[in-house]
Amino acid sequence: MDPAALRKICLSFPGAYEDYPFGPETAVFKVRAEVAGGARHVAKLFALSSLDSRDFYVNLKCDPTLAVQLRAVHPEITGAWHMNKTHWNGVRLDGGLPDDMVRDMVEDSYDLVVAGLSRKQQEHLGWARLAGAGGETR
Repeated sequence: MDPAALRKICLSFPGAYEDYPFGPETAVFKVRAEVAGGARHVAKLFALSSLDSRDFYVNLKCDPTLAVQLRAVHPEITGAWHMNKTHWNGVRLDGGLPDDMVRDMVEDSYDLVVAGLSRKQQEHLGWARLAGAGGETR
């Protein structure tokens, strides 16, 4: 995986956009759903990355139980630096993990964040609740 591929994955989700609130060296990928009525909806972070091929990593939200399992099996996955390590993994992208696995972790992070949005925002994004969280599937 290279920085361009990660950026393409992150921006492929509905409502996703790239921001640089911490300076030009750190890309922050957020999701926001605008809904009618003029209410302002705060964007939610789902990925944060250096996008620097010399120190390439991404921080991703993760189910706490799965996070522990992933960290135990993959040395490239640790608690995310400067983030709540219970809910966020730091993933070193140095070629040690398959691209499909990274893609799945990015999608899981997006889904976890969108699951916390209002139902109206989720509908605007075209996102359905995960199986078991309302009977529907994505």
